Amino acid sequence: MEKCKPWLVRCCILLFVMCTVGLICVCIASFVGGGCSSSSFKRAAVAADSQICSEIGKNTLLQGGSAVDGAIAALLCTSVINPQSMGIGGGSIFTIRNKRGNVTVYNFRETVPQSFKTNLLSDCPTTFKLSTGSQWIGVPGELRGYETVHKHYGRLPWATLFEPTIKLAREGIPMPAYLANLLSLSLVKEHVEKSSLCKVLCNVNKTVLGRGDVLRFPKLAETMKTIAEEGADAFYTGKIGRDLIQDIEAAGGTLKKEDLESFHVQVDNAWTVPLGDTQMHIPPPPAGGPLLAFILKLMKGFSLTSNSLVDDKKIQLYHHYIEAAKFANGQKRSIQDPIFNKRKSADHLIDPSFIDDIRKLITSNHTHENSYYNNIKPSSDHTGTTHVAVLDEDGLAVSATSTINQLFGGTIYSPQTGIILNNELADFCGRTETLRAGERPPSSMTPAILESRSGGLLVIGGSGGSMITTAVAMSIMNRLWLGMNIRDAIAAPIIFVDSKNNVNFEHGFDKSVIGGLRRLGHKVGNWRYFLNVVNAVEKKNGCIEAVSDSRKLGKSAGY
Repeated sequence: MEKCKPWLVRCCILLFVMCTVGLICVCIASFVGGGCSSSSFKRAAVAADSQICSEIGKNTLLQGGSAVDGAIAALLCTSVINPQSMGIGGGSIFTIRNKRGNVTVYNFRETVPQSFKTNLLSDCPTTFKLSTGSQWIGVPGELRGYETVHKHYGRLPWATLFEPTIKLAREGIPMPAYLANLLSLSLVKEHVEKSSLCKVLCNVNKTVLGRGDVLRFPKLAETMKTIAEEGADAFYTGKIGRDLIQDIEAAGGTLKKEDLESFHVQVDNAWTVPLGDTQMHIPPPPAGGPLLAFILKLMKGFSLTSNSLVDDKKIQLYHHYIEAAKFANGQKRSIQDPIFNKRKSADHLIDPSFIDDIRKLITSNHTHENSYYNNIKPSSDHTGTTHVAVLDEDGLAVSATSTINQLFGGTIYSPQTGIILNNELADFCGRTETLRAGERPPSSMTPAILESRSGGLLVIGGSGGSMITTAVAMSIMNRLWLGMNIRDAIAAPIIFVDSKNNVNFEHGFDKSVIGGLRRLGHKVGNWRYFLNVVNAVEKKNGCIEAVSDSRKLGKSAGY
């Protein structure tokens, strides 16, 4: 037998040592921070407004459900946990990315009924105010939309998605902390106690529920059970719909059964907007996606990095952002239903040459009067809405924003069905001079999905009415360009440029920056209602981070 040559032996030993060292390094990395963090997930995740709804979404996935199943189950839950934000009396926008990377938008926001108050827009408030009353009710699209996306992407039986929420609504739950806090505010307390909502949100002494009370929706539980068993037609063409119309008519509303019967879901391709190495998929008008893209593409041109947050550069960063937001306010009237406004288009909001022209108008040493931004007829600001982000094991991603518009909609409760009705027609206020039957109102809602060239995925969206655009834009900006992880990107205090171009700072914002911005001429406002909430799921390098905004006491779930 031939003896091994010494050089070959040395090579074998060296190779063995190298492999051993490599293996040890991998093992050490796995113990000292390599791989996924302890707060992340490997397979799937749900980020809803509350822990209980995120868990319901997660359990739906664990049962073999798709991301769409999880989103529907989490939203149904949210209609009970945060009934001020959304419910089956409202509407949604779903942005869905399938396993092949195609992104589709399902818009089932409410529409204008066939019959409506002829001078409705004259009732629009001129200052911040909740629009109450049955005249603002749009045709609810929530359930027809769930039915549509479930047919396309659902895996579990329709009824399964309703079961957890039916149990919550029937048996009751301890008063959710966020809802209790909200109802304790004098403005909201009075808002509810003077309305038909007091039937489910008040004690026997007609004062709002608080901590220690039990929240129940027994009539809603019955309605959901029927819908679970009979499908969405029970609402749109069946007895539930007829009972709902009776209650709306009794409250002075104009909805008819024909409005429910004729409701349809709008299906579009997402608009895809490049942001450097990232592609952002957004819902087209009348959703707020183009305004989000307009701000981000403006900011991308300022070559932001984590160094932009250092010293005086930070003042310049936020000055540029505020200017971008002011120009976005001036473009809000471009966001209208394209089916009914063919002469108006929002295409220019993502046009590189238009954005470059606007960027040249942003001066570094001062701000301008409102007319400079074409913000002559500002719309009123408002609050509301919820968002759910879901990513399943197969890579199906859902970014879903749902609403009944303002807090508790128009405070119209249907006693026969347990449904809280929207006040969606108020979204036309200040954004258009007319409205037509079947038209969908303009919206700030912008459920987005972002893809990086390296394979990363960010499913993100927000709630908070007029604050949605700025909350989502700043979170994305923080994450993509300013070096923050997704949790810190969402938690960072925001700037809200209101409809009158006053600049409002969330509590905790850097006071030295506020002073610097004042010196540049920005008028600081006194906005008190920072109800901006962003929820997101991010997949990167095989790890999934899910964040439910702590502002709404939310918590994500996954596995």
